[in-house]
Amino acid sequence: MILDDFVRVLAENPAVALHLMLPDGSFVPAHYHVTEVGRVHKDFIDCGGTTRTTTTCVLQVWVAGDTEHRLDTTKLAMIVRLAAPLLKATDLPVEVEYESCFVSQYPVTAAEVTPSGVLLHLGTKHTACLAMDRCGVGANADAACCTTPGCC
Repeated sequence: MILDDFVRVLAENPAVALHLMLPDGSFVPAHYHVTEVGRVHKDFIDCGGTTRTTTTCVLQVWVAGDTEHRLDTTKLAMIVRLAAPLLKATDLPVEVEYESCFVSQYPVTAAEVTPSGVLLHLGTKHTACLAMDRCGVGANADAACCTTPGCC
């Protein structure tokens, strides 16, 4: 989901609860905080020698012991508006950074309006060879993906 669509969902559903569903169907505890909204820009070169770049809007989520805390759509929309000068664009993919045993980044894949608020579906990210035609990985490159039980 890109930032424009994300902000539109927040604005169209003011003052309702936000729920974050992880890829395995479990939920980030409802008392989470969004501690950062940032623009993450990465310049890199792939194994085939091509220079590439990615830029995302990352929402860092943190769970504290204050179980009465609740972040709603209006509050998050305000935080994102404050970050707009830093984000510099509205077509950025939105990701959630969350720590549960280890820090992971999850792309926001969809937003669903439910009777209990807005449900943000979080997807998965995977590593990949971006230059298969140049580095000799071969046709079976995807065969090893997600072979670790419980990984994906």
